[in-house]
Amino acid sequence: MQEFFARLATGFGILDIIDIGIIAFIIYKALGFIRESRAEQIVKGFIILILAAFLSGVFHLYALKWILNGVMTFGIIALVVVFQPELRRVLEYIGRGRIFTMKFTAVDSEIVKSTASAIAKTVGEFSNGKTGALIVMERDVSLDDFAETGTLLDAGVTAELLKNIFYLGAPMHDGAVIIRGGRVFAAGCILPLSKNLGLPKELGMRHRAGIGITEVSDAYCIIVSEETGIISAAYDGKIMRFLDVKTVEKEILNMFLDESAGSGKTGLAGLFRRNGDV
Repeated sequence: MQEFFARLATGFGILDIIDIGIIAFIIYKALGFIRESRAEQIVKGFIILILAAFLSGVFHLYALKWILNGVMTFGIIALVVVFQPELRRVLEYIGRGRIFTMKFTAVDSEIVKSTASAIAKTVGEFSNGKTGALIVMERDVSLDDFAETGTLLDAGVTAELLKNIFYLGAPMHDGAVIIRGGRVFAAGCILPLSKNLGLPKELGMRHRAGIGITEVSDAYCIIVSEETGIISAAYDGKIMRFLDVKTVEKEILNMFLDESAGSGKTGLAGLFRRNGDV
């Protein structure tokens, strides 16, 4: 045994350490990519198929093994088709050198507080003046694909900027604002509409887009109705209406500050589960 470890130590050099480090980094980024793209369930299903194919061979279940092998063969092609947008985004990230990205939850608490205050203040004024608004706050799932449909800004979150963006007649007032890392990442963005057929009929396209983005990501969305001035919030495919300014600010702080502390289950997530809205 001592001789084995001696040989291992002798043949293990700095290049081997670098090699292992690179592989570990690639695996780490791949797992992060799977989590960001919400592909975790698909990957789990594929792993289960691989395991089932292996066990069918061990227990000599030839018919099942033949079927699973066929599924696996076409499954690899299907994965390329399913993950085509994500694969394109990965290649774009590599080309742009955007390997490291900053999440909102990693931002300093003071930035979270100032952002929450600016958004709440602006939303209150929008409500009083019946100015329609759609503000999306990115969390763990990347919203790059939706940001690219609008105009990239990368500007600080201020009441003045949000007012200019959503001013009636402004070029980007009909789209959504995406906030990332305590900054206005993009404006005038097009969001996917909700696929929930059970939504109330009085909810217009802005509300359905706000709900839709939370169905395909873990974002938190604030919506102000242009017709009524009602403030709503969407999270996890659900919407809560008739919010006041203090509640909006409080829930932003609860969600992002509590999540950065490690809970990740409080704030709006808990609020929506308690009230059981649409």
